[in-house]
Amino acid sequence: MSHSTRSRPPTARLPVVAPILLALLGLAASAGCSTTTEPAPAASPVRTAAAPSTSSTPTDAAWAQLMTPMNEKALALLTLAADRATEPRLRAFATRLHSGQEAELGRLRPLLARMGLPDTDVHAGHDMPGMVTEADLEAARAAEGAAFDRLFLTGIRDHLRHSAQVSRSEITAGARADAKQLAAALVTAREAALTELEGLPGAAQALG
Repeated sequence: MSHSTRSRPPTARLPVVAPILLALLGLAASAGCSTTTEPAPAASPVRTAAAPSTSSTPTDAAWAQLMTPMNEKALALLTLAADRATEPRLRAFATRLHSGQEAELGRLRPLLARMGLPDTDVHAGHDMPGMVTEADLEAARAAEGAAFDRLFLTGIRDHLRHSAQVSRSEITAGARADAKQLAAALVTAREAALTELEGLPGAAQALG
């Protein structure tokens, strides 16, 4: 999806793209990133993963390892919006969505552990559709008033749309029952949030 309202600096690209991530995201072969996982740091017992489940597939792993950092990065934007959005309804929306996405992380992180995957961002430095970037956050911090509201509305809209898209792919192509169940819950939450988003003050102008 094009982000015409936001400019981003060049981001890292890897020469080899995992086919399963391409299937989940529908990306061009030159714009993805590898889903190869790295071992959890030995010095951090909190991030030590459990033994892999035999019922997990690459699709399940790719989805969980993408959704976790997507939610984590979105929380930073939602925190800003809950405090700085000009409209009370925008602030209330951001606050509710922040709570919902924190609750999702409370299910995603244990899922990663059950799958034997580290709780680390394997997509760091890659331009993933729907991922709130540091450049996005810098632009939001520098913006004020209606300009901030527009950045928030477009950024969170893209996050909700793309996270729903990849979650639908997990429902269709994934294998783990717990992952598919969580993906279905995420899709339901995203669809409700997008419906509410469209009716918020300034949304029609910001989102076209």
